Amino acid sequence: MIDNVEIELARAADAEAIARLSKQAIEHGLPWRWTPARVLHSIRDRETNVVVAREGGALAGFGIMKYGDDDAHLFLLAVDPGRRRRGLGSKMLSWLEHSAETAGLGCIRVEARGENLTARSFYDRLGYRETGLIKGYYQGAEDAVCLEKRLR
Repeated sequence: MIDNVEIELARAADAEAIARLSKQAIEHGLPWRWTPARVLHSIRDRETNVVVAREGGALAGFGIMKYGDDDAHLFLLAVDPGRRRRGLGSKMLSWLEHSAETAGLGCIRVEARGENLTARSFYDRLGYRETGLIKGYYQGAEDAVCLEKRLR
Protein backbone atom coordinates (compact mmCIF):
# COMPACT_ATOMS: atom_id res chain seq x y z
CA MET A 1 0.00 0.00 0.00
CA ILE A 2 2.71 2.51 0.95
CA ASP A 3 5.81 0.48 0.10
CA ASN A 4 7.35 3.19 -2.09
CA VAL A 5 6.99 5.93 0.56
CA GLU A 6 10.01 7.31 2.37
CA ILE A 7 9.75 9.13 5.70
CA GLU A 8 12.59 11.55 6.39
CA LEU A 9 13.43 14.90 7.88
CA ALA A 10 12.42 17.85 5.72
CA ARG A 11 14.99 19.95 3.91
CA ALA A 12 14.91 23.72 3.46
CA ALA A 13 13.80 23.19 -0.15
CA ASP A 14 10.60 21.52 1.17
CA ALA A 15 9.33 24.62 3.01
CA GLU A 16 7.28 25.98 0.11
CA ALA A 17 5.51 22.68 -0.62
CA ILE A 18 4.85 22.03 3.07
CA ALA A 19 3.37 25.52 3.51
CA ARG A 20 1.13 25.08 0.45
CA LEU A 21 -0.14 21.71 1.72
CA SER A 22 -0.77 23.24 5.15
CA LYS A 23 -2.82 26.03 3.57
CA GLN A 24 -4.83 23.53 1.51
CA ALA A 25 -5.30 20.68 3.99
CA ILE A 26 -5.22 22.32 7.43
CA GLU A 27 -5.64 26.08 7.27
CA HIS A 28 -8.52 26.18 4.78
CA GLY A 29 -10.97 28.90 5.76
CA LEU A 30 -8.44 30.61 8.03
CA PRO A 31 -5.74 33.22 7.41
CA TRP A 32 -2.51 31.53 6.27
CA ARG A 33 -0.14 31.32 9.25
CA TRP A 34 2.19 28.45 8.32
CA THR A 35 3.86 30.36 5.51
CA PRO A 36 7.04 29.14 3.79
CA ALA A 37 9.12 31.38 6.10
CA ARG A 38 7.53 29.94 9.24
CA VAL A 39 7.93 26.37 7.99
CA LEU A 40 11.58 27.07 7.14
CA HIS A 41 12.12 28.43 10.65
CA SER A 42 10.73 25.15 12.04
CA ILE A 43 12.94 23.08 9.74
CA ARG A 44 15.98 24.94 11.08
CA ASP A 45 14.88 24.85 14.74
CA ARG A 46 16.87 22.30 16.77
CA GLU A 47 13.90 21.65 19.06
CA THR A 48 11.51 20.85 16.20
CA ASN A 49 11.28 17.92 13.82
CA VAL A 50 9.70 18.50 10.45
CA VAL A 51 9.14 15.14 8.82
CA VAL A 52 8.00 14.51 5.26
CA ALA A 53 6.59 11.54 3.42
CA ARG A 54 7.80 11.27 -0.15
CA GLU A 55 6.16 9.07 -2.72
CA GLY A 56 8.06 8.76 -5.96
CA GLY A 57 10.06 11.82 -4.93
CA ALA A 58 6.93 14.00 -4.50
CA LEU A 59 5.80 15.41 -1.17
CA ALA A 60 2.90 13.25 0.01
CA GLY A 61 2.58 14.59 3.56
CA PHE A 62 4.33 16.23 6.47
CA GLY A 63 4.33 16.63 10.23
CA ILE A 64 5.78 19.38 12.45
CA MET A 65 6.46 18.57 16.11
CA LYS A 66 8.21 20.69 18.75
CA TYR A 67 10.01 19.01 21.63
CA GLY A 68 9.91 20.30 25.19
CA ASP A 69 11.53 19.07 28.39
CA ASP A 70 8.79 16.55 29.25
CA ASP A 71 6.46 16.41 26.27
CA ALA A 72 6.12 17.19 22.58
CA HIS A 73 3.56 19.33 20.77
CA LEU A 74 2.45 18.18 17.34
CA PHE A 75 1.70 21.44 15.55
CA LEU A 76 0.65 20.07 12.17
CA LEU A 77 0.15 16.75 10.40
CA ALA A 78 -1.22 16.55 6.87
CA VAL A 79 -1.41 14.18 3.93
CA ASP A 80 -2.02 15.28 0.35
CA PRO A 81 -5.77 14.82 -0.29
CA GLY A 82 -5.14 12.48 -3.23
CA ARG A 83 -2.99 10.19 -1.10
CA ARG A 84 -5.15 9.83 2.01
CA ARG A 85 -6.51 6.66 3.62
CA ARG A 86 -3.43 4.61 2.76
CA GLY A 87 -1.55 4.81 6.07
CA LEU A 88 0.75 7.77 5.33
CA GLY A 89 -0.47 9.84 8.29
CA SER A 90 -0.10 6.89 10.64
CA LYS A 91 3.39 6.16 9.33
CA MET A 92 4.56 9.77 9.81
CA LEU A 93 2.99 9.97 13.26
CA SER A 94 4.65 6.69 14.27
CA TRP A 95 8.02 8.13 13.16
CA LEU A 96 7.42 11.25 15.28
CA GLU A 97 6.23 9.23 18.29
CA HIS A 98 9.30 7.02 18.12
CA SER A 99 11.51 10.14 18.04
CA ALA A 100 9.73 11.54 21.10
CA GLU A 101 10.11 8.24 22.96
CA THR A 102 13.79 8.09 22.06
CA ALA A 103 14.18 11.62 23.47
CA GLY A 104 12.68 10.38 26.75
CA LEU A 105 9.47 12.37 26.49
CA GLY A 106 6.34 11.12 28.22
CA CYS A 107 3.53 12.66 26.21
CA ILE A 108 2.55 14.12 22.85
CA ARG A 109 -0.08 16.86 22.72
CA VAL A 110 -2.03 17.97 19.65
CA GLU A 111 -5.09 20.07 18.83
CA ALA A 112 -7.71 19.35 16.18
CA ARG A 113 -10.55 21.47 14.90
CA GLY A 114 -13.61 20.62 16.95
CA GLU A 115 -15.66 19.94 13.84
CA ASN A 116 -12.96 17.80 12.19
CA LEU A 117 -14.37 14.40 13.11
CA THR A 118 -12.03 12.65 10.66
CA ALA A 119 -8.93 13.96 12.45
CA ARG A 120 -10.39 13.24 15.87
CA SER A 121 -11.18 9.66 14.84
CA PHE A 122 -7.68 9.25 13.36
CA TYR A 123 -6.01 10.30 16.61
CA ASP A 124 -8.40 8.19 18.69
CA ARG A 125 -7.51 5.07 16.66
CA LEU A 126 -3.84 5.74 17.37
CA GLY A 127 -4.25 6.03 21.14
CA TYR A 128 -4.78 9.77 21.62
CA ARG A 129 -7.39 10.81 24.17
CA GLU A 130 -9.38 14.02 24.21
CA THR A 131 -8.47 16.10 27.25
CA GLY A 132 -10.26 19.39 26.78
CA LEU A 133 -11.60 22.14 24.56
CA ILE A 134 -10.17 25.57 23.78
CA LYS A 135 -12.84 28.02 22.65
CA GLY A 136 -11.87 30.16 19.65
CA TYR A 137 -8.41 28.56 19.37
CA TYR A 138 -8.29 28.89 15.60
CA GLN A 139 -8.04 32.67 15.28
CA GLY A 140 -11.31 33.13 17.13
CA ALA A 141 -13.20 31.31 14.39
CA GLU A 142 -13.22 27.71 15.62
CA ASP A 143 -12.76 25.71 18.79
CA ALA A 144 -9.98 23.17 19.23
CA VAL A 145 -10.20 19.78 20.85
CA CYS A 146 -7.05 19.00 22.87
CA LEU A 147 -5.70 15.48 22.58
CA GLU A 148 -2.74 13.70 24.09
CA LYS A 149 -1.01 10.37 24.03
CA ARG A 150 1.02 9.04 26.94
CA LEU A 151 4.22 7.40 25.72
CA ARG A 152 5.18 5.78 29.02
